[in-house]
Amino acid sequence: MSRLGSGSLVIATHNTGKLKEISALLDPYGVKCISAGSLGLPEPAETGTTFAENALIKARASAEASGMAALADDSGLSVDALGGRPGVYTADWAERQWFEGEAGRDWFMAMGKVEGLLQAQGPDASRACAFHCVLALAWPDGEHAVYEGTAPGSLVWPPRGELGFGYDPVFVPEGREQTFAEIDLAEKHAISHRADAFAKLVADQFG
Repeated sequence: MSRLGSGSLVIATHNTGKLKEISALLDPYGVKCISAGSLGLPEPAETGTTFAENALIKARASAEASGMAALADDSGLSVDALGGRPGVYTADWAERQWFEGEAGRDWFMAMGKVEGLLQAQGPDASRACAFHCVLALAWPDGEHAVYEGTAPGSLVWPPRGELGFGYDPVFVPEGREQTFAEIDLAEKHAISHRADAFAKLVADQFG
């Protein structure tokens, strides 16, 4: 089985913020992270039905196109009472239609959609949920490894807090009273689904 070592790793993203976050996590291990965007690599269609499938699609595409090891992630929110939705469509639920020439993501709209579906089930609807993050490593020879992290919690309404992003203002992590959007970012990153997935990757690749 291939293993990461010191050297370069393609991060399958065109998002500079995500590149910076992942680079900080892997820098202590001598890994130099390069984004797929900086290499001019195309973004593949995410046609998978699970987080793992989508993460692997992105990692394999970058590994094959660059000839280097590549890392991708896919993440989202699953709500028990909604049968695991929005799941892999977490970001899609925030997509706005074209309006006055602009499109984008409206996370308040997405949170409201989740809340509306829960309220439609009545006051006894379960509010249990979890954030998921799957990291996929892929090598040009076809080898791959997958690491899944979770952060269980529950949903609240109305949204609370100004920190974080996405569904953070309505997500209270297990054992806490504050939402992810009310918790200091450094503390959130220590208990997040992404931190859980990275801990598993580091233990496997550098342990």
